[in-house]
Amino acid sequence: MQTHDTQNLRRRTRYGIVFLVLALAFCAIIVLNINIGSVPIPIGEIARILFRRSGDPTQLSIIWKIRLPRILMAALLGGALSLSGFLLQTFFANPIAGPFVLGISSGAKMVVALTMIYFLDHFNRVSSWTLIIAAFIGSLLSVGFILLLSRRLKHMAVLLVAGIMIGYICSAVTDFIITFAEDSDIVNLHGWSLGSFSGMSWDGVVTAVIIVGITSALVFLLSKPIGAYQLGEAYAQSMGVNIKLFRVALIVLSSVLSACVTAFAGPISFLGIAAPHLVKRSLNTSRPLVVIPATFLGGAVFCMACDLIARTVFAPTELNISTVTSIFGAPVVIGMMLRRQKEK
Repeated sequence: MQTHDTQNLRRRTRYGIVFLVLALAFCAIIVLNINIGSVPIPIGEIARILFRRSGDPTQLSIIWKIRLPRILMAALLGGALSLSGFLLQTFFANPIAGPFVLGISSGAKMVVALTMIYFLDHFNRVSSWTLIIAAFIGSLLSVGFILLLSRRLKHMAVLLVAGIMIGYICSAVTDFIITFAEDSDIVNLHGWSLGSFSGMSWDGVVTAVIIVGITSALVFLLSKPIGAYQLGEAYAQSMGVNIKLFRVALIVLSSVLSACVTAFAGPISFLGIAAPHLVKRSLNTSRPLVVIPATFLGGAVFCMACDLIARTVFAPTELNISTVTSIFGAPVVIGMMLRRQKEK
């Protein structure tokens, strides 16, 4: 009894430490993101501008119109992509499954590029909601194709390779579209297609908060069925989980989260695999009730840190966010594969 209580205490202490570290890292990176830039802003001035809405007009404008929307979008979309990866890993029962690897992000990118060109050509503008719907359709098309292949390709490694090939095909089509797009209104399409958080607005933040907030809440409500599903379909069914409906819910929720990211920032590589893995390793558990909020927070921290590096390391030149997430995320994935190989 005492041993069991001691284990529970250790487990809860570990959870508390991980969440505390993530929360502190989250706050520290927000301050660094606001502080560092072409116009450095002292921390004291940051506090006055944020809490009193007063101070130097130029610095106030930089924080409220440029840096803060960008930071919040990086946090929201990083958390969303991390959570999307967690859902796909649960669905395929494979830690290497993720929106980018399975070609889902590339499918969303292709349909968004087509939609942007069409709407800008005919209506001279395109709304955030239109882009999100287009990305969602692209995500579902990729997922649908992967699920069709999964009926014939039973081995997960082969299925992942098929997903990568789908991603390459969709990326090739997108590059072809961008190459022959002459309209001056879509000069930023190429930059978006490589992934970037530049030019974010408060309207976009509000839209992302609504979609990501509602979807993440629904994912959290599915904690119990996800926990049962992790122990096997037969066990989940015995616990009263409707497997078919549950699997559809996982795909739809994952696609919505991934679509929101792609619509606003373009495809972001490896974050959806690396962040959930690092969080689960830190917590030393796969319990959804704990992992889901930690995964979201961990993805937010990972993404904000990568965005800070992307815009400051070679300033004034800005790197694409996918370049930085690949540098830090790919080694995590390689390490994960080597670890699994050793365990076998």
